Amino acid sequence: MSTQDWLSQLQKQRAIAVIRAPQIELGLQMALAVASGGMQLIEITWSSDRPGELIAQLREQLPECTIGTGTLFNLQQLEEAIACGAEFLFTPHVDPDMIKASVIKNIPIIPGALTPTEIVSAWAYGASCVKIFPVQAVGGADYIKSLQGPLGHIPLIPTGGVTLENAKGLIQAGAIAVGLGGELFPQQLVKEENWPAIAQLAKDLIQELA
Repeated sequence: MSTQDWLSQLQKQRAIAVIRAPQIELGLQMALAVASGGMQLIEITWSSDRPGELIAQLREQLPECTIGTGTLFNLQQLEEAIACGAEFLFTPHVDPDMIKASVIKNIPIIPGALTPTEIVSAWAYGASCVKIFPVQAVGGADYIKSLQGPLGHIPLIPTGGVTLENAKGLIQAGAIAVGLGGELFPQQLVKEENWPAIAQLAKDLIQELA
């Protein structure tokens, strides 16, 4: 997928569901729930149970969705993720070799950064956008807004402390999209396997950001 296609998907969807699944079956249900609520960008963290299998399964079952992965720490994990069919890649850090490897394969990579120096470095290495993590710990929407002056040309995706309540404020502050994990999958609802309630949270979020 070209960077342009990826950016237009982000502008259309505005939110990425981040799934950390202790069991593959649970991960599948979580993904199906948010997809039924209208979310089309789904990240399966590489720390999930059998992430490669889950990504391959979801690509088959949810052809209308774009399935990627995150929490990739090294080149080996990145190559495994690409081989399993991951369509976008998130890393918690800026690694020039990982960025270059994904650029060669034409797969969007979104490295994690926090300071202006890290953000500009990631962009210079060829990142398609930059993940701002953990955004709430450094001021949330105010921090995103303050980056817009000098760095407005770099698409930013804040994660870490993004909630259903503050997601819209982050978009209004200049973020191209946001990533949400725990907020979309409250532990109690997952424990009860209350998938309709999770689908409703996803639907509410998409409507809020539309």
